[in-house]
Amino acid sequence: MYQMLCVLLATIAYGTATGHCQDSQAGITTVTFQSSTYNDMRQLLTHEAPTGTVTVKANLGFPEQARDRYPAVIVVHGLGGYRDSHEGYVAAELRKVGFATLTYDSFAARGTTGAALQGSSGYLMPGIADAYAALRLLSGEPRIDADRIAIIGFSYGGEVAHLTAFEPLRSALNPGSGRFAAHVAFYPGGNFGVFADASAYTGAPVLMLLAGKDENLPVTKIENYLAYARAAGAPAPIETVIYPGAYHAWTAPDLPSARFYPDLVSTKKCPLILLGRKGPALLIDSEAKPFDPAAFAACAAAAPGYSMGFDAAVRAQSITDTVRFLQRSLRP
Repeated sequence: MYQMLCVLLATIAYGTATGHCQDSQAGITTVTFQSSTYNDMRQLLTHEAPTGTVTVKANLGFPEQARDRYPAVIVVHGLGGYRDSHEGYVAAELRKVGFATLTYDSFAARGTTGAALQGSSGYLMPGIADAYAALRLLSGEPRIDADRIAIIGFSYGGEVAHLTAFEPLRSALNPGSGRFAAHVAFYPGGNFGVFADASAYTGAPVLMLLAGKDENLPVTKIENYLAYARAAGAPAPIETVIYPGAYHAWTAPDLPSARFYPDLVSTKKCPLILLGRKGPALLIDSEAKPFDPAAFAACAAAAPGYSMGFDAAVRAQSITDTVRFLQRSLRP
């Protein structure tokens, strides 16, 4: 007879677990945690109180091999929301090599979709707030090593995985010393960076997996950002892997071979937005320039659409690259 364990975690500011029941046998269990809702990035960076709270339902999974405590990975979905065939598949691959995993759908928890939020200034906020609420949940789980919790994500989720490495966002959402131990961004949107200084990042390593044929995030855009940070004397803790023949969303099996989607919002022609406590700026010609909302909206409207396409071989290689990075970064 398996002993049932019910764990009730104390409430922590800005979101934590409400509780869960878990069989002591390895497997997947439904858990819930409390997170926050913000209208936009400014509200968070100025440390204003959240607009509201939300209960997020998640799946917590453990590897088959028994251990006292496991390293863990939070898997953040793309703009289409959580799918078993996509995020669920990658989570299962991670459990095979010894990582506990947590998956959830930030949009479904709020009764909306990524497509509905995409045009709003706060479309990334559900993902960022939920990521840190999920970190607190796992940090209080006795079978998880709180010092070895990573986050990975795809497209929208890849942007979240990168943004959660920004110290200004971490300190606003997770006061104290808690941080992710590693971040992996699969073909992120590439809309945001952070002002270059010694405290820009939390210090945890970041892996960006980029598609050589990604029209939505040209590789040169990331290269220019990394060059800007180096020139300022504050190199970003980012390593990149580029898959030359891949397109955006190469891990999504429900997509056909590469096809152009003209109705998708794209910022491929726009400068990268730099975030900081003093407000946003645009990275233009390797310098931070004043943020102009109208100009940014115009550049996005001028070049909509980008290609996406599944690639099984690149998916397999990118998962292998991710596992190697996580094993190295989360080593005890």
